Amino acid sequence: MPHYDFSAPRLYLDQPLRAGGTVALDKSQAHYLCTVLRLVAGDHILVFNGREGEWRAALKESGRKTVQIEPIEQVRTQEPDNDLHYLFAPLKHARLDYMAQKAVEMGASLLQPLFTRRTQNERINLERLRANAIEAAEQCGILTLPEIAEAVKLDAYLARRDQNRVLVFCDEDAPPIGPLAALREALRPGGVACRGADVLIGPEGGFDATERDLLVSQPNHIRISLGPRILRADTAAVAVLALVQAIRDE
Repeated sequence: MPHYDFSAPRLYLDQPLRAGGTVALDKSQAHYLCTVLRLVAGDHILVFNGREGEWRAALKESGRKTVQIEPIEQVRTQEPDNDLHYLFAPLKHARLDYMAQKAVEMGASLLQPLFTRRTQNERINLERLRANAIEAAEQCGILTLPEIAEAVKLDAYLARRDQNRVLVFCDEDAPPIGPLAALREALRPGGVACRGADVLIGPEGGFDATERDLLVSQPNHIRISLGPRILRADTAAVAVLALVQAIRDE
C-alpha cells in the first residue's frame, strides 16, 4: 500500500471539488473541525466526494455561522469501482451498524439488504446505513462510497440478478470443503470474478430449505462453509469478505 497520511482529518463532501473553489461545510462538519479538533483558518484537511479523488484543502472561516474549505490540490486520483456487492439479511441496529462499516472497509461497492424467511429485522434505515458507510470511508482512506440499495426479498433479487456474476454464499450445511480452495477456483484471474462478485450472508438461523434450493440453482454460485464453528452473521460477513478480497488481490 502506498504511503498515506492517516493523521490528517478527512471528510466526505457530496459536492464538486476543484482547485480554487470553495465548499461550505454543514453544521456537524464545521462543529467537528472547529470545536472538536480545534482547527483554525489555514489548517489543512483531506476531502473526497467519491467521484474526483482525494484533495488537500485549507479551512476557511467566512462568517460566524459559516465555515468553508478551499480545495488546493488533488493528492489521489479516483480509483475504479471494486465491483464487490455485499448482500445481507438485516440485523438489529448495533450489529447492522458494525456490519455495514466492516463491509465498506473491506471494499464493498454496494450494500443490498435482503429479506429472508428468518430475517430478524425488517425495518431498514437507509440513511443510517449511508451514515455508517461515510464514517467508515472517512476513517479508512476509502475513495468510493458504496451504493445503498433499497431492501427487497431474496427471491425477487435472485430473479433479477446478473447471472454472469459469481455468487458466494455461506451455508452451514455446505460440503466440508475448505473455503479458500472453493473461492480460489472461481475467483482466479480470468474467471467469473472479473465480471464482479456478490457475497451473500444470511440471517441468524440460516436459510430455510426453499431458499437454499433457490440459491444452489443459481449459475456461477459458490456455496461455502466456514468450518465447525457457528458464527454470528456479522462475524461471518467479515470473514467471507476478507477471504474474497484476499483471493481477488492475489
